[in-house]
Amino acid sequence: MNPLLSPFDTAPFSEIKNEYFKPAFLKAMADARAEINAITSNTVAPTFENTIEALEFSGQQLDRISSVFFNLNSAETNEEIQKIAQEVSPLLAEFGNDITLNESLFKRIKTVYENKSQLQLSVEQQTLLEKRYKSFSRNGANLSEDKKKRLREIDAESSKLKLKFGENILAETNKYQKHITNEADLNGLPEGAKEAAAQLAKSKGKEDGWMLTLDYPSYIPFMKYAKNRKLRKELSLAFGSKSFKGDELDNQENVLKIANLRHERANLLGYTTHAHFVLEERMAETPEKVHTFLNELLEKAKPAAIREFKQLEGFAKKEDGIDRLEKWDGSYYSEKLKQKLFSLDDEQLKPYFKLENVIDGVFQVAEKLFGLQFEEVSDIDTYHEEVKTYRVFDLEKNFISIFYADFHPRAGKRGGAWMTSFKSQWKRDGENVRPHISNVCNFTPSTPTKPSLLTFNEVTTLFHEFGHGLHGMLANTTYPSLSGTSVYWDFVELPSQVLENWCYEKEALALFAKHYETGEVIPMELVQKIKDSATFQEGMQTLKQLSFGLLDMAWHGTDPSDIKNVKAYEDQAFAATNLYPETPETCMSTAFAHIFQGGYASGYYSYKWAEVLDADAFAYFKEEGIFNKEVATKFKEHVLSKGGTENPMVLYKRFRGAEPKVEALLERAGLL
Repeated sequence: MNPLLSPFDTAPFSEIKNEYFKPAFLKAMADARAEINAITSNTVAPTFENTIEALEFSGQQLDRISSVFFNLNSAETNEEIQKIAQEVSPLLAEFGNDITLNESLFKRIKTVYENKSQLQLSVEQQTLLEKRYKSFSRNGANLSEDKKKRLREIDAESSKLKLKFGENILAETNKYQKHITNEADLNGLPEGAKEAAAQLAKSKGKEDGWMLTLDYPSYIPFMKYAKNRKLRKELSLAFGSKSFKGDELDNQENVLKIANLRHERANLLGYTTHAHFVLEERMAETPEKVHTFLNELLEKAKPAAIREFKQLEGFAKKEDGIDRLEKWDGSYYSEKLKQKLFSLDDEQLKPYFKLENVIDGVFQVAEKLFGLQFEEVSDIDTYHEEVKTYRVFDLEKNFISIFYADFHPRAGKRGGAWMTSFKSQWKRDGENVRPHISNVCNFTPSTPTKPSLLTFNEVTTLFHEFGHGLHGMLANTTYPSLSGTSVYWDFVELPSQVLENWCYEKEALALFAKHYETGEVIPMELVQKIKDSATFQEGMQTLKQLSFGLLDMAWHGTDPSDIKNVKAYEDQAFAATNLYPETPETCMSTAFAHIFQGGYASGYYSYKWAEVLDADAFAYFKEEGIFNKEVATKFKEHVLSKGGTENPMVLYKRFRGAEPKVEALLERAGLL
């Protein structure tokens, strides 16, 4: 019996064999097609209920199977799963097109849409109708047959290319292993990082020595603390050249193909570029507005970034006689300069950020703000023994959500950190179906002598992903496609980025920042140093984020058909933001998973866009108190619970009382 084809609540991971996936996908797609046929063959005149709502709740088994499978492909993959992904992704793309290009279905939707003024629809129903109609018209429903055929071909090919792009990066990351046998090569590295490297070497079958990899918990401490400049250079170039070596894991062709297919698809649908297509459904609305936004911030940040870079250059020269600061020097000398200016470094802070304490802290913050309680349980099936599971309740003991947490790197897990969902929230037949939400990160694991101790950056990452998690957990909408994080892409980062602010507040830190050995609460002078150093090199950090946004827009906001050289094109896009000397061996585009594998194509600017929202929103909390129940309730009711049911600016203004001001961000960043 295939467990994926039986009704299930929490995903039955331990019962699932890889060979179950493809048959489950095929059966669920056939069932979903039957549900669509039932809608189109209905002889009763189209109504909101028998067409829009019926479509909304069709294919739910397929959605559940997809969420289980593709989450595994990100968090616990292997060659067999990757092969299945390559087989089923084109089938899913074809299935999606079978729906959006179904003339009978679109005809019914169009009839309801054209009669919407006569229907007494709620705001959420109006949003769903608008979204559904647009999803068809924006995805080819009005195209001629030959163009529909080409659209299907593009989508099938794109889905396979995106998977291949991600597989290549993961393979490249796993491939690099630097076995160190001379301890002097690790001079400067903190004891905890050395111990983790020794443990890693043993896990890779080495009797002695230390192992360095390109996984963040290994790579970042080495780049930040290791004195060995030659080795820093080697690691930096290995990291920066992922899928840019002209071998079987090279992504240059994939980048060009993906960009060109996206452009061709946009043209087919009547849009100038892929960015024009995407941004029509974003707060920013047009590529022109995005460029104006990015360039306005660039103008403000660049003078500060140049000053900071010159200061860093001068410091490196004075410290070690470095005549030319290179990319592999940046983290190392920035950390030393930060220690000198603020008498603060991550090694001082890490003992206060034991992973379990930070998790408990973010739960306490969620309880104080939104009345949530997290109960760790062991009766929920997981895909790996490291995954923790929780049932979430409100203060009245009403069930809110299941929460999965997966915090450490593994060979089968892609890098970075993300929030995802195994089950959406919706309301139907008097029942409020609650969501299953997951946070996945890559934090330093514990060692034989030390628990998992987080850097401050990892603490903010945990809070960030948990903010996305709250957006999913507190969802309270009728329709699954409007629930939780199903919002405009440049609004989705608001809940995550706003929660990071609590990491800098002594009232919040006092809840969880306790020394793992003594239990001592983090001293207030250290808290003050964290706050004082929060804007350290903010100009350079802003320039870096803007460079990613500009690169994204360069790939998706123009016609890429004449681009022959990925690296040369990237250099051109980075011209206005470059501070370090160029390294011909490295290329960001070939490993820029956010835009070529994930959903951030034409949307990377949204991190900065949402920073404006989060700075403005947190200013409101600061005015009233960071745990002010009234402000928190407004944020929960108007932002977190509403998902994509209304225009995000309408929701934001309902919470804040006015549109956000960019000055709030510039002031917080020290750029005013």
